Amino acid sequence: MSRTKDAADAGREPYRKSIGAHVQHAARLHRALVARKLTILGLYPGQEQVLKILADGGDMTMGDLASALRVRPPTASKTVGRLAAQGLVERKNPGSGDGRLVRVGLTEAGGEKAAALDDLWFAAEDEMLADLDGKDVKRLRKLLRRIEKTLLPHTADDQADEEDELEEA
Repeated sequence: MSRTKDAADAGREPYRKSIGAHVQHAARLHRALVARKLTILGLYPGQEQVLKILADGGDMTMGDLASALRVRPPTASKTVGRLAAQGLVERKNPGSGDGRLVRVGLTEAGGEKAAALDDLWFAAEDEMLADLDGKDVKRLRKLLRRIEKTLLPHTADDQADEEDELEEA
């Protein structure tokens, strides 16, 4: 599909009518909703990603965690430091003799927070989709996956955006 600026729309903020503007706005509203819900758990946006990755994958090196988050190791290390200060993750030296090799894992409290995140995500999704029926939800999910697939080859350098999100955490 190709779009051109219609002469009749000139000067009427055509961007605000675009699908991209609506997707961007909906994503911003969703992020704000999730951020509000995360504060109930004492977390900031980005921290939940670390907790869920460690909950699903178990202990891992900082490099592996950074790779899973798609950020640079210093960014992951900063977030892990903040979570460690809250008692949610711990750094472990596996005794390999190499002091640089540090594994990160959840504490018991971190595991509890990670488990609570599923309920948080489902509650946020229920709020977001409250006005859609099951058929609309299925169609929306399918369309968004198609858009993601189309855009994926064009996003190789967008890692910096994800790092900005984690830097805030």
